[in-house]
Amino acid sequence: MEETEQYVIVAHISPDGDAVGSSLGLWHFLTGRGKTVHVITPNAFPDFLKWMEGSKEVLFYDKYRDFANQLISRADVICCLDFNVITRIGDMAEAVSRSKAKKILIDHHLDPGQFTDVVISHPRIASTSELVFRLICQLGAFSEITKAGAECIYTGMMTDTGGFSFNSNSPEIYFIISELLTKGIDKDAIYRKVFNTYSESRLRLMGYVLTKMKTYPAARAALLTLTKEEQAQFDYIKGDSEGFVNLPLQIRHTVLSGFLREDTERKLIRVSLRSVGSFPCNQMAAEFFNGGGHRNASGGELVGYTMEQAIARFEEAVAAYQAVLETAKE
Repeated sequence: MEETEQYVIVAHISPDGDAVGSSLGLWHFLTGRGKTVHVITPNAFPDFLKWMEGSKEVLFYDKYRDFANQLISRADVICCLDFNVITRIGDMAEAVSRSKAKKILIDHHLDPGQFTDVVISHPRIASTSELVFRLICQLGAFSEITKAGAECIYTGMMTDTGGFSFNSNSPEIYFIISELLTKGIDKDAIYRKVFNTYSESRLRLMGYVLTKMKTYPAARAALLTLTKEEQAQFDYIKGDSEGFVNLPLQIRHTVLSGFLREDTERKLIRVSLRSVGSFPCNQMAAEFFNGGGHRNASGGELVGYTMEQAIARFEEAVAAYQAVLETAKE
């Protein structure tokens, strides 16, 4: 990272807290070293992440395609954060593939694709933001992490573990948190900024979605759904359904929760899966929903499906995994 000057950091489509947090955490570090760095995401991220310092500098590819393509083509290094296959960056994939820049993958998802020169992939690590922290420290540069950079890294770690409620039993996570706290971050304030800044209509939407919840007691599973029409009815904005998939897991003995949301721009259904204990929802995501992820948190999509067809697909998946669901450890 010492010799080249022009960096581009790219993250996956519909960026979540870890994608944005890790990208901005690395952005703070590299700009602190005097590098020219641009963060580009395929599209916008939720408003509850826009408080992070540097978020206003992020370029959205779907709005500024020509300028973004110029930056990608001129880059010396492209850092690919929080995705394992190049299709996860949508329309930006062609420009990144075509670029002659050295490409570095920093990710924690299973089965990384072969599209970069350097691969830093650790699926056992809870978040890409944690990987960014570890990378900086291995460079001997912990002292260069600023408070703003630490806030971004912590946000990514927190959001990708549901507020440290799943995939977060490693003692090293809490050692890293303690190190980030020495930078002066206020973790309680960060939690409020991310999780307690929703609108009234979002809360009403949550209540509505829960009234339609389908449960499958024999399989210890539950399903939430949200159509385009329902999103319009509740003035939906990006991020309003964040965390909905976790809600059914509050039902005693529920092992698997699914959330199906109809995309407002493309004919597809976005699929989110969460599980507890030993049930591998990432295997279900790969087999039935063209996706993947982690054992307890994964997702996918169903292109060309109606909501009714997507529900049927979910029920097919539950039936196929019923024996595993019945015996899974909570």
